[in-house]
Amino acid sequence: MSFSLNGPPRLITSEIPTPCATAKPAKPANSNWREAVRPFQRPSLWRSAWQLTNSIGGYALLWIGMYFTSQISLWLTALLAVLAGGFLVRIFIIFHDCTHNSFFRSSKANEAWGTITGILSFSPYHQWKWEHATHHAHSGDLDHRGLGDIWTMTVREYQESSRLTKLRYRLNRNPIVLFLIAPIILFVVIHRIVSPGASRKAAHSVHLTSAAIIVLAAALILAFGWKAYLVAQLTILFVSSGSGVWLFYIQHQFEGVSWERNEEWNFAEAALQGSSFYRLPKILQWFSGNIGFHHLHHLSPLIPNYRLEDCHMTHEAFQAAPQVTLLTSLKSFNYRLWDEEERRLVGFSHLKKCHAAAPVD
Repeated sequence: MSFSLNGPPRLITSEIPTPCATAKPAKPANSNWREAVRPFQRPSLWRSAWQLTNSIGGYALLWIGMYFTSQISLWLTALLAVLAGGFLVRIFIIFHDCTHNSFFRSSKANEAWGTITGILSFSPYHQWKWEHATHHAHSGDLDHRGLGDIWTMTVREYQESSRLTKLRYRLNRNPIVLFLIAPIILFVVIHRIVSPGASRKAAHSVHLTSAAIIVLAAALILAFGWKAYLVAQLTILFVSSGSGVWLFYIQHQFEGVSWERNEEWNFAEAALQGSSFYRLPKILQWFSGNIGFHHLHHLSPLIPNYRLEDCHMTHEAFQAAPQVTLLTSLKSFNYRLWDEEERRLVGFSHLKKCHAAAPVD
């Protein structure tokens, strides 16, 4: 997912040693990964078609169910909307694959279905594609943060920031803001705005998506009534956007993640050590469209989501990627800053330890 609660696009890059320094671990050995992923980069028309059918079809059936339950109880409508939110996450993964031209062999088919699934998930196809490509090009590169990622500062950057910047940063990294409030703002508001530097094609996709969302919302309001529509749509968006941001967060902010400065950054290492293998129960793996195999997705975005698991099982280097489970992922709630000297994510409490360890003049 392309997500940004941006601070300055280019943050302070001071590398003055802090008192919390430790030895830098050795990098993992490279492997011949290109040959290993190539057989899995071919989309299957029938598998793509079936995924579209069960995802959009299931989502449509739930909207029909919500229409009938809205005449009985809005609580029942909200319950169905929670499930519909899970289906919308899966639809977003299809949208995501289309932006990588990995869901169909045809670029036109990817663009057409990417636009449709983008409207359903409140995401403009061409603008999101551009921002997400930037994320892939620089993921794990400490010198290229600010577009398509979650605002993350280093310990030194935070220490050197103004009080206002520190306050903004703490607010942005608060879990309630990050996973409940910000996702709604992102999909409902920010995705309606043309990003600075976006192409004319990207700008058109923003306006087209927004217009289509308004037309679709108007039709549903006529069918449901405004109150039932808001209960259904807002519940769906809270579930889907919050889940999506959490998935994006845990894929790059977990215990053992590896980030580097640009001169030491390596594409394959950034993918296999800077993106997690989020091992989810099968039902959640289905709803999340296998995006938990994120290390492989970053290694080769051309692999369709339904081939990621098969690819993962073929190579020892893929299976050696950092693994995160539902239980261990909860630790990531406490991660706020990147400590360049200790080479790990830390919480704000870590600042007190560094301050206590600082030498007295």
